[in-house]
Amino acid sequence: MPAGGASHDGRALALPVCFRLTPRAPNEQAVPSAAMCNDRHQLLTARAAKLLVTLAVSGLVACTPEAKTLRRSCEGGNAADCNELGNRLITGDHVLRDYVWAAELLQQACDGGVAQGCYRLARMHEDSLGFAGQVGLMLTLYRRACDGGEAEGCYELGRMYQGGTVIVSDFRVALRLYRQACEGGSMRGCTNLGLMYRQGLRVTRDAARAAALFRQACEAEEMSGCYNLGESYATGAGVTQDLARAAELYQQACDGGEMPGCLELGDLYAAGSGVDQDFETAAELYRKGCDRRHGESCYRLGIMYQNGTGVNRQPGRAASLISRACNYGYEAACGGG
Repeated sequence: MPAGGASHDGRALALPVCFRLTPRAPNEQAVPSAAMCNDRHQLLTARAAKLLVTLAVSGLVACTPEAKTLRRSCEGGNAADCNELGNRLITGDHVLRDYVWAAELLQQACDGGVAQGCYRLARMHEDSLGFAGQVGLMLTLYRRACDGGEAEGCYELGRMYQGGTVIVSDFRVALRLYRQACEGGSMRGCTNLGLMYRQGLRVTRDAARAAALFRQACEAEEMSGCYNLGESYATGAGVTQDLARAAELYQQACDGGEMPGCLELGDLYAAGSGVDQDFETAAELYRKGCDRRHGESCYRLGIMYQNGTGVNRQPGRAASLISRACNYGYEAACGGG
């Protein structure tokens, strides 16, 4: 359980998931489950053990009255409530996080026909929350989620077929899954379907269709859709070229956490395209992206420090940023910049 306390020096203290502070039965004690613990959990420090006992004795439990109601309903066979409680245990929504228990509940939900439970459990495997991810099981769960009507499960499965990292790449299957995801309400699915239309991947290239899909996603507040629609307006792909509109969409994407939007908007400010030229604003946009580990943004900012454009010239700072860009995966920054 990676949440639930702090050390005496104020730092967050992560408790292992094999300890459950919430009894499942009225008389069950808040003690570690040996069956759940593995070697790394046995590295619990004396300070953490002392804190665990203190919390248990003080009556701190992982369930609010609402969560207890969900637990009782789940134990009574309500798969939807197993799914709801499992999700809360992952996010820590008015309960203490417990990934192992969450996985158990989501498995119950999935087995009970709740497709979202299959999807959430697959995400836990992919993110390795509480246990080592198992690729075969993860794929099976995404398939069950997709077959059960969970659109995000179709999107994730499509992403894997397209990427070919954990399964043999098959763009035709990916296209079908993205279409199924989009039709089921996954805006990420709509965005990726649009990208396949824009690039002509196992489908006739259709920039107008791609732009329409990006617009659909953006209007549903999927920021990757806004970014890609901005790209369409910037290049005139499937729409009439409009750099001012592209800037608006990049701003929306950037504000929504889509860092490529910050980069592209920075480029427009640096060039004075669609907006008034403003190197200082460009630098701030690159800095925002760099702070979120977007490598190309770090590189652009490094070049500005190297040249003294929009910022004071600082060669040392420039070199550091270019190095960060390389570390963040922007290959053009590697090898000395």
